[in-house]
Amino acid sequence: MIVIDILHLVDRLESLLNESRRIPLTSNRIVNEELFLNLIDQMRISIPEEIKKSKRIQQERERLIAQANEEAERIVALAREKVEGMLSEHELTQQAERRAQTIIERAQREAEKFKNDADAYTYEVLSQLEEQLSALLTTVRNGLRQLKAEQTASPSVHETAPSPPEGQ
Repeated sequence: MIVIDILHLVDRLESLLNESRRIPLTSNRIVNEELFLNLIDQMRISIPEEIKKSKRIQQERERLIAQANEEAERIVALAREKVEGMLSEHELTQQAERRAQTIIERAQREAEKFKNDADAYTYEVLSQLEEQLSALLTTVRNGLRQLKAEQTASPSVHETAPSPPEGQ
């Protein structure tokens, strides 16, 4: 079946009407009935085909719109997932940073405590060493004084024993 454009058929119908003769003193015209009915038959055939074509176009349009909506929803869903993932990663990063900061602060406190303990231990050991050296120095000085006193008290020992150098 040959599909004829409906507008073309309307134009032919209008031409047929314009080419027809007028009946004097009326608005009526004389038309070729056979040509007129033939055009009407062609219109009856074409109009349903045009309507079907229009429906197919409308259905295709609706299908494309539905497909576009589905694609848009899919893109929005993917974007939401990506944003949620990024927020989750951001939250994990923040948690890791907070945890690292806590660990660093604890390590600094422990290092400070160890340093203070080491300083206290060193001070204690050096103080004990100072006391021991002081006692030892006192003993050495007492020994030197006693030797000097004995040398001064007995001149014979003084001549036979060498005298210690001055200042000690």
